[in-house]
Amino acid sequence: MVPFTATYQGQLRCVAVHGPSKTQLVTDAPVDNHGRGESFSPTDLVVTGLGTCMLTTMGIAAQREQAPLSDIRIAYEKHMTTAPPRRIAKIVVRFTMAAGIPAARRPVLERAAHTCPVALSLHPDIVLDVSFTYPD
Repeated sequence: MVPFTATYQGQLRCVAVHGPSKTQLVTDAPVDNHGRGESFSPTDLVVTGLGTCMLTTMGIAAQREQAPLSDIRIAYEKHMTTAPPRRIAKIVVRFTMAAGIPAARRPVLERAAHTCPVALSLHPDIVLDVSFTYPD
């Protein structure tokens, strides 16, 4: 169990604190939802959490396979519903993989990404569009 706290600062801004490290994270409501949009929104953090969780679990799988893994990049997009209730409708994740990853190891890494804890925790109505591009 990891403790967190959060405080509402007004003007649709919150400050969350990670208990063990005391690291602070500021969230703002997006401009299209009456906020300032000066920081990540809570739904931005869901998508960011997904992307970084996918990368992390790929790293764990690579360590287990004793295969070096670096220079992987992801670009991701969050698509919100246009009709109420407001929620994440679709997440697009595009992996740009590093050169030199053997073809035999690719399915292990991709499976790790698809089965990361955040991905497995998302509501089934959220469409996940995930792709991997290998330069070789």
